[in-house]
Amino acid sequence: MTSTASLADALHVPQDVQDLLFREARTANSFSDEPVSEEQIQAIYDLVKWAPTSMNTQPLRALVIRTEEGKQRLLPHMSEGNRAKTASAPVTVVLAADTDFHENLPKTFPHKPDAKELFADETGREGFARLNSLLQVGYFIIGVRAAGLAAGPMTGFDAAGVDKEFFADRNWKSLVVVNVGKPGENPWFDRLPRLDYDEVVETV
Repeated sequence: MTSTASLADALHVPQDVQDLLFREARTANSFSDEPVSEEQIQAIYDLVKWAPTSMNTQPLRALVIRTEEGKQRLLPHMSEGNRAKTASAPVTVVLAADTDFHENLPKTFPHKPDAKELFADETGREGFARLNSLLQVGYFIIGVRAAGLAAGPMTGFDAAGVDKEFFADRNWKSLVVVNVGKPGENPWFDRLPRLDYDEVVETV
């Protein structure tokens, strides 16, 4: 089997960047009180906005929660095991799919003037928005790591409750809640095994 070092050499970016974004990156379960600035969040978005989406639809939306009032509105909707770490994080981001993404197609897909008409069906539009938003979620997590911060993505929450609490006036559907910040005390669980190449990849 090819060694990890040899595989790392086969990639274009340096190994320290590979380690920062993947091998040494961990899901944080506690956070320090070091703040996360608005500029850092903007820089993360400015990087990950280049993620690919079908027809350049870009349906991902983000609600950044950094105030105590906002946290108190969110915490009741988090599962019990996720409340304490969410309360401790300097910033929590609710990542959602905008099912009205098609309204932006005149801007994001301008070479096809009738693109918006392809998404007249609301039910089909929601599935499309969720799929492409989840692709963007993965890039968002990498963007947080690129900023030198830890991401704690969670799906253990009441999505319907979050939508009612924060998105009652718009068609955003929450997908993932991500705590963002510098790791705190004992932030990591034990590293769990990953599947090997031969267990996952088939070539025909």
